[in-house]
Amino acid sequence: MAGIVFDMDGTLIESHRVVPAAYRAAVLDGGGPPRSDAEVIAGYRLGAPVDLLTHLLGRPATEADLTCYHEHLAARAEHITVYPGVAQLLAEVAGRVPVGLFTGASHRSAEILLGSAGLLGHFRVVLGGDQVTRPKPAPDGVELACRRLGVAPTRAAYVGDSPLDLRAARDSGALAVAAAWGHMHDPTAPADVTADHPADLLALTA
Repeated sequence: MAGIVFDMDGTLIESHRVVPAAYRAAVLDGGGPPRSDAEVIAGYRLGAPVDLLTHLLGRPATEADLTCYHEHLAARAEHITVYPGVAQLLAEVAGRVPVGLFTGASHRSAEILLGSAGLLGHFRVVLGGDQVTRPKPAPDGVELACRRLGVAPTRAAYVGDSPLDLRAARDSGALAVAAAWGHMHDPTAPADVTADHPADLLALTA
């Protein structure tokens, strides 16, 4: 592979203690109803945070709502966990090929969480779901990340834990790599490669 693009949540970091709580707090601050973690997580498929906030609030989310969410996220970011082996993997791979990130979270959310985790410096490109027209499983984000890296999707891999990640990779022409350690991994979802541990991904650039 001439380049690798990663998903974030469930692939690089575990943020279940952080992201749903930030959404719930922002919804309450915005006058919305109490929401459960399960309701928040079920809405991840909707796309960028502004879309999920709109759904959870029951009204169009404003810039103030989005800012409130990001503030709550930053206040809780220290509680995220980096999956074992991920930091070492990124340090090694970034020395070999261009490395990017595409997440359904907003660009600001990615900066907050990756910065808190100490991972932000490994990426040449960080792309959020608010920077593309269509959310996963559409291939838009993978394609744009590859363009910004200067690598054709057919010569890149997209690594993610969810079936939506894998479909986005396949539809872009990239190698679809399943992060089997992630919390949304479905072993029945079609993948070109399944990695049981982050270190397994080093073979992609060998």
